[in-house]
Amino acid sequence: MKILSGILLVLLLSACASYSGRGLQPDVAGYDDVIRVMGQPTMHWQNADGTRQLIYPRGSMHTYMAVVAADGKLKSIENVLDEQHFSQIQPGMTKEQVLRILGPSVPAWTVYYASRDELAWEWRYCNAWRQSSRFDVLFDATQGVVRSSMGMTESQRGMCGISECMC
Repeated sequence: MKILSGILLVLLLSACASYSGRGLQPDVAGYDDVIRVMGQPTMHWQNADGTRQLIYPRGSMHTYMAVVAADGKLKSIENVLDEQHFSQIQPGMTKEQVLRILGPSVPAWTVYYASRDELAWEWRYCNAWRQSSRFDVLFDATQGVVRSSMGMTESQRGMCGISECMC
């Protein structure tokens, strides 16, 4: 009975966390509000300017980044899995720089290619035409910096029929 009660409590608490932070208003909501609504972030950084970046991966097509200003007020919250953010990834960037822009990739989609000494991270997203797509960042595994990146729809990659690939 105690185990069942514990499981129910965990389910209730996780149900309280908002998927996207809906209802949190920039310049109104504070850091504590973000944590209360969205839960503990998967990753977070304290920046030199006093802002905090909070990362919330929410499944394969959404990673929300909340930025809290030095005064403790929410500055912005957005899904970072889109072309605007992918375009910021440039050769020579470090893994941490990529994480600060996109958040973590899905661990099951991380692959190391020994013959090329290359590490691939992949994110699934819905592109501007509402097609299921993948974005890949390839790192020089020895140096830990971006070699290249590319995005393609799942249908271009032969992963599914066109009707299955719509978001």
